[in-house]
Amino acid sequence: ERSAPGAMSASEHIGVCFGYLGAVSCLVMSCIGAAYGSAQAGLGLCRAGCRDPNMVIKGIIPVAMAGVRGIYGLVLSIIIMSGIRTDGTYGQYNGYMHLGAGLCCGAAQFASGIAVGVVGEAGTQATVFQSKLFAPLVLILIFTEALALYGLIVGMIMAQSGQRRVDG
Repeated sequence: ERSAPGAMSASEHIGVCFGYLGAVSCLVMSCIGAAYGSAQAGLGLCRAGCRDPNMVIKGIIPVAMAGVRGIYGLVLSIIIMSGIRTDGTYGQYNGYMHLGAGLCCGAAQFASGIAVGVVGEAGTQATVFQSKLFAPLVLILIFTEALALYGLIVGMIMAQSGQRRVDG
């Protein structure tokens, strides 16, 4: 029994806690992936720019693509947080779904950020020596972007499922 109208049970507190953990894990893992990818790709850009200053404009593409990972994490974190309710209708199922959504998206962004950093660094430096490698570099970066989008899409679907009201 609840002592006051709108009071939350222990089960509902746990659900809310897991929901917020989902939002936090999504944003943190996404930003770590974005930061690592930007740092690695930026390192390659600096090295390539020392050899060929004209390469700086082309080399900025991996750095920008790595930064997008953080935006994806921010978007899903906002969606998750907007679905968390403290009015007693948010249970453990909702919290677990939001945690799963956050981990799904965050892990995908983290892995994708690492891939962008490694590919961006090596590809930018290689393009200085062989300009024909620029098109394959961009193609590989597009594939890493697809990995990030897969995590975002599945995370959004899970977050929407986590916003349903479950009785019983």
